[in-house]
Amino acid sequence: MVFIQTPGLLRAQGPNPPATYTAAQATAGKTAYGQNCASCHGASLDNGEFAPPLKGSGFLQKYGGKPASGLFTYMTTKMPPSNPGVLGSSTYAQIMGYLLQQNGVRPGTADLASDSSLLASVIIPGGTAAGGRGARGGGDPGGGLTPGVKLPPAPSMPNPLEKFTAVTDAMLQNPPASDWLTWRRGFDYQGYSPLKQIDKSNVKELRVAWSWAVPAGGNEATPLIHDGVMFVYGFGDKVWALNAATGDFLWEYARALPKNATASVKRNISLYGNKVYVGTSDVHMVALDAKTGKLIWDTPLVDDLGDGFTTGYRLTGGPLVAKGKVMAGTVGRAPGKNWIVALDAETGKEAWRFNTIAQPGEPGGNTWNDHPAKERNGASVWVAGSYDPELNLAFFGVAQTYDTAVLAKPVNKPGVTNQGLYTDCTLAINPDTGKLVWYFQHLPNDQWDLDWVFERQIVRMPVNGTVRPVIITAGKQAIYDVIDAETGKWVYSKDLGLQNEVSSIDPVTGKKNINPDVLPGSGKAIIACPHAGGAKSWLPGSYNPDTKIMYVPLVESCMDLTPVEAGGRGSLSTGVRWSLRPRPDSDGKYGRVEAINMLTREVVWTERHRAPESSGALDTGGGVVFTGAIDRYFRAYDDQTGKVLWQARLGDIPSNAPISYAVNGKQYIAIGVGDGGPQARTFPPLVPELKNPERAPAIWVFELP
Repeated sequence: MVFIQTPGLLRAQGPNPPATYTAAQATAGKTAYGQNCASCHGASLDNGEFAPPLKGSGFLQKYGGKPASGLFTYMTTKMPPSNPGVLGSSTYAQIMGYLLQQNGVRPGTADLASDSSLLASVIIPGGTAAGGRGARGGGDPGGGLTPGVKLPPAPSMPNPLEKFTAVTDAMLQNPPASDWLTWRRGFDYQGYSPLKQIDKSNVKELRVAWSWAVPAGGNEATPLIHDGVMFVYGFGDKVWALNAATGDFLWEYARALPKNATASVKRNISLYGNKVYVGTSDVHMVALDAKTGKLIWDTPLVDDLGDGFTTGYRLTGGPLVAKGKVMAGTVGRAPGKNWIVALDAETGKEAWRFNTIAQPGEPGGNTWNDHPAKERNGASVWVAGSYDPELNLAFFGVAQTYDTAVLAKPVNKPGVTNQGLYTDCTLAINPDTGKLVWYFQHLPNDQWDLDWVFERQIVRMPVNGTVRPVIITAGKQAIYDVIDAETGKWVYSKDLGLQNEVSSIDPVTGKKNINPDVLPGSGKAIIACPHAGGAKSWLPGSYNPDTKIMYVPLVESCMDLTPVEAGGRGSLSTGVRWSLRPRPDSDGKYGRVEAINMLTREVVWTERHRAPESSGALDTGGGVVFTGAIDRYFRAYDDQTGKVLWQARLGDIPSNAPISYAVNGKQYIAIGVGDGGPQARTFPPLVPELKNPERAPAIWVFELP
């Protein structure tokens, strides 16, 4: 590549053309620069107090003669430092056009692209090969550290990545006590830590060990821990590796999203082998090197279907990685299809995909009231699946339909039903082949938006005198179903008493009989419990395998289903709009933590609070269970009595599931806080005295003195 500098113009000669921009872009970029960049880099681009020059030889030495994607990616993932990526790709492209203009590049007739993949093939003119000041070295001094200055040696810091070992299927089946390897610790998703250094006698002494700020936005992803390293996902598709004992930075990955993609919440990332697997906001799955954060492979999950149904998807639940497969479910309202997709963990090549909406002419295809495929939607998979290595089955929860009117009234045709498979189902899938082994539908024809998509916990318990593997799961109604994990046969159900849609459950088949008085569509206002936000939500329970007790965070609420005007859709397409109300028997306490013995089916204790619960639960070997609520309190309870043993008020709303881990023999408790997700957006009207207008998303880590 050869660069030629002429007055007022820097040109590149070679196979890659120079980056171009328009005068209109530069004009808009000047305004955006003044609003967002000048306070650090200076109004003249080279007179800033806190940041280096963005014009002149120093800038051209760094970026000139290189693909424009490098600068664009840096801007979109790092700037402004207080809220990286907030400006949007088109604004970043405008600012970049202004920078080119100020560095002597003349405008052209084509806009500078606002997509890093397109900018990878064009070159920023300039650099040391261009001659001029940039070739003489030195660079122009500016804000920040003087170029070329030598600092005294930095103190050496321990790097646990140097001893990082590959995560195996065996580890995921039986995780080391010190690690937290999946969003619920291991393959079984029990969400229990055997660590017992923090116990009932000393938990009151917990103090903050360290914290790590994350970007504003949905902060629902649970950190993962392995070999003393914490892997953290941040809103906007950022991932960090941190020293889990100190919070020291180890590496960062930041994805530059295309201009048509907006950041979406993620609920988990995954570790497997020497890789970190992350679902992205543009519906790709990426594999990162766990030791460096470098991108290894990048696979789109929906771009290449070629059937017109590729828009409207998201990837929020995160991946399950097992037996060499990366399995993730899509979310969306696209007509006719949502997917569970499996990729090869080593290469990213697609292995199989399963459509969670049964298609006409296929098994279950006659359950959609005789509607064609394009009129069927929903069945999203927005919580990651679990896996049983002995059965070689992956278990996924599937959500409800988004178009309830399609299933509301049966068409009464022979062989046609309105169950709507595979909505509100547990699916047992062979990860080698992608074939469905069995399914169990927990709530056919869901007319209330009461998803049964949440964690599928794998437990061994006596069934008719024989110890069997079972799946324990609950939907928003807070009815726990126990299903034989090998066969899909119903074992029993436990209703926690917070719903009124199911009037009874058949003691032989487990079929739920629906209360006709709360079915929408009658033209009358209805009180249905719980609210569509859920008594139980995606926030997971914690199961103690020794005591057989399940600890579950709940919210006590109901909803009014009010008919809308003729022709209106409302919250549900049956023509009703939901709104929040307390339960008829409410005393003003909406948050509820319940302990249920899943062997005896008895409630052990219930602890209630004013504020609705907003985090998952964590039980530990020390006999302490942790949860958080939207009043920002993070609490520890005696797991046998429910007595509150400790509480701390955090800077924002607890918004994922607490975890416990150990480094060098010391136990830690960690929780993420942020906007609180659906819990914090749905339930605050019940507690109007709570005010938290500003967000302070972060990971908080606690330790004993």
